[in-house]
Amino acid sequence: MANRIVLNETSYHGAGAIKEIANEVKTRGFAKAFVCSDPDLIKFGVTKKVTDVLDEAGLAYEVYSNIKPNPTIENVQTGVATFKASGADYLIAIGGGSSMDTAKAIGIIINNPEFEDVRSLEGVAPTKKPCVPIIAVPTTAGTAAEVTINYVITDVEKKRKFVCVDTHDIPVVAVIDPEMMASMPKGLTASTGMDALTHAIEGYITKGAWEMTDMFHLKAIEIISKSLRGAVENTPEGREGMALGQYIAGMGFSNVGLGIVHSMAHSLGAVYDTPHGVANAILLPTIMEYNAPCTGDKYKYIAKAMGVEGVDEMSQEEYRKAAVDAVKKLSADVGIPADLKAIVKEEDLDFLSESAYADACRPGNPRDTSVEEIKELYRSLM
Repeated sequence: MANRIVLNETSYHGAGAIKEIANEVKTRGFAKAFVCSDPDLIKFGVTKKVTDVLDEAGLAYEVYSNIKPNPTIENVQTGVATFKASGADYLIAIGGGSSMDTAKAIGIIINNPEFEDVRSLEGVAPTKKPCVPIIAVPTTAGTAAEVTINYVITDVEKKRKFVCVDTHDIPVVAVIDPEMMASMPKGLTASTGMDALTHAIEGYITKGAWEMTDMFHLKAIEIISKSLRGAVENTPEGREGMALGQYIAGMGFSNVGLGIVHSMAHSLGAVYDTPHGVANAILLPTIMEYNAPCTGDKYKYIAKAMGVEGVDEMSQEEYRKAAVDAVKKLSADVGIPADLKAIVKEEDLDFLSESAYADACRPGNPRDTSVEEIKELYRSLM
C-alpha cells in the first residue's frame, strides 16, 4: 500500500509573516479577495491586521463574517451566495478552524457546484476540481486547518457535526504568524493548544500512522508540551512554539486521520456547542487509557516527548501511565476542566454515542470500539 502526503504549496512562518500575503497575491495574479473572518476577530481588530496589508498594497477585498464558532450549513450557503455576488477570485481565511472550514466549504462548492447541497460533502466527496484558492491565516494555535485536507460543518437540524475529507480543499498558502495569535485570551489559548496536542497524539497512534507522520507527531508533542504553558501566559516564546507545533501536528494527522477523541468531541460540539478544544482536552486522557492496549510501545515515546524523566527504566504499564499523567497535568496546568459533569446529560448519551460511532474519525482509532463502549467512556467522565 502506498502512503500519501498532501501539504500546502507554500507556507510562511514567523513574526510578521502576514506581510508576505501581498506578494503572494500579486505573484499569483489574484484580483479580489473574499475575506472570511468571524465577528469577534473583526470587532477586536485582528482581521484588520491582514486587511491593512491588502489596503497598503492597493488590493481589493470584501469581508464575509457570517461565521459561527461551530460553522453551520447556513453559514456555508450564505457564504456561497455572497461569494458569487462579490466578484472575488480567491479567499483569505482569517481565524481558527471555524473561518478556515467555512472558507474551504465555500471554495469547494464554488468550483464544484454539483455539491451545492452541503451535506453531500460529508466523508470523502468525489469532487473533481480544486477549490477556489485559499490563503489561510490562523489566529489560534490548535486546529491546523491551514495545512489539513479536512473541514467540519455543523448540521443544526440533525444536531450533528460532519467531517469532510478532500485533497482539493487544502489552502494553497498558509501564513503562520504568531503575532496574529497574541490577542487570544487564556482560555482559548489553552483549549486550542490541547486540541493541537490531541491531533499529535491521536495522529501518532492512529491505524494509518507510519514513519513520516510519526516524525511530525512526536516533534509536535515535544514542541506543544514545552510551549503551551508559556502561550497561555502570552510569552513570545510560547506563542511562537505553539504556532509551529500545531502546524507540524497538522502536517501529520491530515494525512493519516484521528480517532474517537475527535469523534466524541464532535458529538459534544454538535449537541451542546462545547468548544472543540475543551471537549478534546477532557476526553484525551480517558481515551488514551482505553486505547493503551493497542498502542505497542508508542506511549513510551509520547512520555519522552512530553519531558517525562526515567522513561527507559519504566515497564510498559508504567510508561503508559506516565504518558497519560503528563497529559492530565498539562491540561490541569492550563485550566481545562477534568470531567464532563457540567456538560453531558444522561438522556443524551444514546444519541451522543451513536453520532460519535458514525463519525468519520472513528475508524482510525487504534482500538476497535462499539456504540456501547463509547457510551461508557462518556459516562465515566460524568
